[in-house]
Amino acid sequence: MNGNIHSFESFGTVDGPGIRFVVFLMGCHLRCGYCHNPDTWEFKENEIHSAEEVAQMALRYKNYFGDKGGVTVTGGEPLCQMDFVIELFNILKKKGIHTCVDTSGYEFDYKNPEVVAKYEELIKVTDLFLLDIKHIDDPMCIKLTGKSNDNELHFAKWLSDNGKHMWIRQVLVPGWTDNPEALQRTRDFIDSLETVDKVEVLPYHTLGKMKYDNMNITYRFKDIESPSAETVEMAKKVLGVDRYAK
Repeated sequence: MNGNIHSFESFGTVDGPGIRFVVFLMGCHLRCGYCHNPDTWEFKENEIHSAEEVAQMALRYKNYFGDKGGVTVTGGEPLCQMDFVIELFNILKKKGIHTCVDTSGYEFDYKNPEVVAKYEELIKVTDLFLLDIKHIDDPMCIKLTGKSNDNELHFAKWLSDNGKHMWIRQVLVPGWTDNPEALQRTRDFIDSLETVDKVEVLPYHTLGKMKYDNMNITYRFKDIESPSAETVEMAKKVLGVDRYAK
């Protein structure tokens, strides 16, 4: 099985526990206003590598992983290339490598038995999911990303019901995701899950703006500044970050 790859990072430290080999896959159906990887949106062919080739690349760094690191697939939306991820993780698990998926959960069509069956294959070889909750309120999520949050919230519940560990991530965008009442609803949802190991608040930044300029894409959030330290601390408190800290 081949994967359409955007790029690799050999020494990732923010994409799951420990030091990680990170695989960025092409393709995403969301258009998050704050996305800093617009160059991964399209499904056009980029670098093509087989699952075996990518596994061998990752295994070169096995000595750096130690007991806590491993391999993370992200994107784009990595689960647009589900079969590739499953094959890659099957190879890595046989080598004792910790596996992680960074996902929006949007591709989880919980009403489709065939899709759910494919996800059942995935969770057998995935140790951890990094799940972005774009916005707890569906109308705001649609404005923010172009898509509903229905699939992602069902995905979080499904992971919990199936005993799969996850980290919940909230990107904090002033005027969009920093409303205390909405954050409290997010907290209530998180607290309803049984397998959340960590909650992260990711302050919005504009580091990807140059990519939009280079690609002649309008950057919707160009006039939004990063949240203040006080706003970040408020969000952490409301979301209960300390409760989930290890």
